[in-house]
Formats: sequence, structure tokens, C-alpha cells
Amino acid sequence: MLPMLTAVQEACGRIGNVTGQGLAAVIKSRYNQRVLLGVVALLLIANVINIGADIGAVAASEHLVIPLPSAALAVLFTAVLLTVEVCFSYRKYARVLKWLTLALLAYPATAFLVGEPWARIARATFIPHVQLSSSFFYVLTAVIGTTISPYMFFWQTSQEVEERQSVASRRSLLDVRFDNAVGMFNSQLVAWFIIVVAATVLHSAGVTTVKSAAAAASALRPLVKTFPHSGEVAQGLFAFGITALGMLAVPVLAGSAAYAVSEARGWREGLDLKPKAGRNFYGILAVAMVLGLTLNVFDVNPVAALVFAAVVNAVVSVPLLWVIFRLSSDHALMGQACSRWLSQSLLVVTLVGVTAAALGAIVPLIA
Repeated sequence: MLPMLTAVQEACGRIGNVTGQGLAAVIKSRYNQRVLLGVVALLLIANVINIGADIGAVAASEHLVIPLPSAALAVLFTAVLLTVEVCFSYRKYARVLKWLTLALLAYPATAFLVGEPWARIARATFIPHVQLSSSFFYVLTAVIGTTISPYMFFWQTSQEVEERQSVASRRSLLDVRFDNAVGMFNSQLVAWFIIVVAATVLHSAGVTTVKSAAAAASALRPLVKTFPHSGEVAQGLFAFGITALGMLAVPVLAGSAAYAVSEARGWREGLDLKPKAGRNFYGILAVAMVLGLTLNVFDVNPVAALVFAAVVNAVVSVPLLWVIFRLSSDHALMGQACSRWLSQSLLVVTLVGVTAAALGAIVPLIA
């Protein structure tokens, strides 16, 4: 996943850095607007489902340590995030997000609280177990879709535009690539630790059906016995990591939806806008969050909803990956910053891989 994810996000960052426009605005200027609106609509559906599942996961996790109903915690969590995203300037908001990423160290910390079979884990990391079944490809597609996600394409491009506007100049491509490489490596390292904990602690103990992230955190407690009270510590760290992930993911999901719709409609956009000037932008952001919040009214397994949303992400990303490949390789648009052979090769491999996984997940369902 790492080289593919890095290549895609680097291309998106480069597009935003060079053109000074978000991805939706660039697509709108280059392609049929109906195609853009269709992609934006699919993005909104996937993002709202993701937001709803994330809010539900965070509320259930917070309920483990805060004696309030999960529904009240969900509303409070949504209100706090919406207030921060609307009232903070881009610079302040970006600093908040950067500090929040440190909370993701909760997952490596949880892994080291467990007596892990590191030699076996190392082998499995580089020699994966593959099953030729529809359920395997469904989950594989979800893993791809939650990593190589359309909302990240829009967010990465738009944040480069925000960076460019906030300092009144373009960042060097070297800075863009370095930031992207470090960020993508860290994201996949955290994902690896999450998989390790889920596999070696939960799955090995027969916990194979998890209906919420809080249930996963609770299941850790009796299974971790490396030192006195280590189970409680592991549960708390895992729940804390879920909350931090939600604080990172929900604003990005809602923000990317706001960027995409605003660019498609030609509205003013950006997290530096005052609420009155950016009422359309912030309106879309708020609607996405509220719709996601309302999904928690229905008795839906949030984990199953999150997996389904990730599969939708993978399917939606296929045409977008092709567009990103074309845009980043367009010399007339990108000039000297257009993709070279390495970027083009990795983008093609990504496009083929995501398409194959999506077909492997969808075809058995409709056959």
C-alpha cells in the first residue's frame, strides 16, 4: 500500500501546488461537468457514511471512560469538531491536527503491551496470506479504500492551495514530496500496528466479530496480561486512539466534501474564510457532519458500515485515479512539474491494483 498511497497523494499535492486550484476545480476546467458532479455525489455518499461510523465509534469509545449516554457524547463530539473547524483559522487548525497525530502512538504502545510473536509477524508482513474468496477480496478492497480514498485526493490538493495562499507563495516540490513521504509512511506504520493488535490479540483469542470499536477496546482488557492492570491500560490506550482518529478523520471527511462541492459549484472555499464569507463552504461541511451524526439513529453495525463505506471509496477512486494520472502527466497544465516515469508507473500500478480488487469484491456480489 505504501508506495501506491505515496504516489497518489504526491501527485495530488503537486497538482494543488502548481495550479493553485483544488482537484474539483481542475477537473471542472478540464472535463465534463456532469462527470465531476457524479464523482462529487459518490464522494459525498461515501464521506457521510464514513463520518457516521467514525462518530459512532468515538462516542462508544468515550462511553467507556465518560459516564454519559453514547448519543449525548456523539452530539457533543460533533458540535465541538464543527465549532473548531468553523472558528479556527487554517493555520491554527493545521497545528491542532498535527498535534493530534501524536495520539496515534497509542496503537504502537498497545502493541508493545502485548507479548507479540514478532518473528511470525515479520514473516506475515512480507509473505501475506491470500485467499481466493469473495469475502477476502471484499475486506482487501475495504483496506485499500480506507487508505487510497477519494476524500484524501480532494483534501491533499486543497490543503496545498491553502498552504500556498497562507504564505503568498508556492512551496518547493521538494517540501511537498518530503511532507507527503513522511506522512504516508507514518500513516501506514500506524495501520500496521492496528492490524498487528487485532490479529495477535483479538483474532487469536477468537474475537472475530466486532460490532464497534469500543467492543474491540473492551475485548483487549481480559486478553492483555503482561503486567498488573496492563489490560485496563491497553483498553484505555486503544479507546484513546479511536477518539484521536475520529478527531482527525471527521473534520477531514467533512472538509473534503465542502471543498469538492464548493469547487464544483464555483463557491468561495477555504478554512481561512470567516463564517459569513464562507457560509456555503461551511454549510456543506456542517450538513455532512449532521447527516453522519443522524446515521447513528439507525441500529446499524458501525463496523460493517465503515467497511462498506471503504469498499465504496475504492470503487469511486478508480475513475479519479485515472483523472489524477492524466492531470499530473499533462505538460500543458503542470509544466516542468508534470509526472515522470516513476510517478506514472506507480500511478498505473495503483490504478490496475485498485480496479482488480474492486472487481474482485463487486463481481461475486452481483453474479
